[in-house]
Amino acid sequence: MSSTEAQAPTIQDSVAEVWYLKNVKYGLKDDRKTFKIITQNFNGPCSFIAICNILILRGDIVIEPPERKTVSYDYLSHLVAESLLLRSPEVDISDALSIMPHTQKGMDLNPVFTSPTAFRPAGAGGGELKLFQQVGIKLVHGWLVDPDSQESKALERAPDYDTAASLIAEVDHLTNGRFVLSTAQEDPFLTAAEAAGSSSRSAEPSQPVASSSSSSPPVSSGLSQDQQDKIADAIAVREFLDHTQSQLTYHGLFQLASTLESNDLVALFRNSHLSVLLKVDEPEGAALYTLVTDQVFLREPSVVWEKLEDVDGGWSTFVDSDFLRASPAGGDFAGQTAEDALMAMEMVEQENRAAAGMDPSDQALARQLQAEEDYLARREQEAYLRRQQRLQEGQSAGKHKKEKPEKKKSKDCIIM
Repeated sequence: MSSTEAQAPTIQDSVAEVWYLKNVKYGLKDDRKTFKIITQNFNGPCSFIAICNILILRGDIVIEPPERKTVSYDYLSHLVAESLLLRSPEVDISDALSIMPHTQKGMDLNPVFTSPTAFRPAGAGGGELKLFQQVGIKLVHGWLVDPDSQESKALERAPDYDTAASLIAEVDHLTNGRFVLSTAQEDPFLTAAEAAGSSSRSAEPSQPVASSSSSSPPVSSGLSQDQQDKIADAIAVREFLDHTQSQLTYHGLFQLASTLESNDLVALFRNSHLSVLLKVDEPEGAALYTLVTDQVFLREPSVVWEKLEDVDGGWSTFVDSDFLRASPAGGDFAGQTAEDALMAMEMVEQENRAAAGMDPSDQALARQLQAEEDYLARREQEAYLRRQQRLQEGQSAGKHKKEKPEKKKSKDCIIM
């Protein structure tokens, strides 16, 4: 359905119109301040939220009044527009403003696989890139090919995502739709030759096709040399895309850690969405962190950043504003601050006092039900703590046993 078509409002749409604010501390230790960052719900528009959070942490926009709990897109878009006008009063910002509503549903960006800061315009006018230029936010990605890998040569000829996708589509058309459907066990060159031969107007049988290899494509009477070269490139490109579905590679992580400026907030493009990325110098070396904006951590003040340690998030660690390992509340009052937990305990005490005037039999039943609830709560808490302990032990053991992975390897990942 087109985005311009009218859609019936849903409960989820109504709730997603407002985003909750979370207080976090940010800045150098001598000049650390409290900021209100925006959290996202329902896999919300993290592209727009990431832009706003960077502007908030830089002090370019301010959420007021201080006691404000939620914000809307309209409220934030006005703040961003004012920031653009103040930053570039002599510059035409119409393209940047026109693209801003589209940031609610992700962004159409076209990353180049050879540079962490290179993007090519994906839409008419390149409004997405102009938006970042005019708000002064550096846009980066870690979807980089290792120059020493087998796929690097092919990706020099298909250097960005749109070109790579077009190449695969062209080769799939060349093979009558059999390239995309071919499995790893099938020979793509043989599949292509059979497809070309079956659609040829010549009645003469095609000559045998040699076995394929990444270094020397086979020669077939059904395919020209140019077509064979395109198929060879498409095979390499598809292999790269299949193995980097998280849109992050180890080579990309290395490049980000070695090229970004320390303590410089940037926007990381990944899985068609954005997140706030920060490089921090630590005793053991440079570390990369992404700002945690998931609403499930709204009441976890110790969860502020997530360490970006590998391409699929398997070794990620949550840390607080001081970049120390986070200590969530957990247990019966998981996700609550100490003040909230105290209020909940006071409510329990009030309920107990109110039960003092109950009939003895009712009191006995209430005590039995309460005891059962307490028992189940303890079991859940113990299970939670065991899971956390196993996870930490597994990470500790894995870090000693796990060899350094090849930079080019990665696994499936999701969105945000």
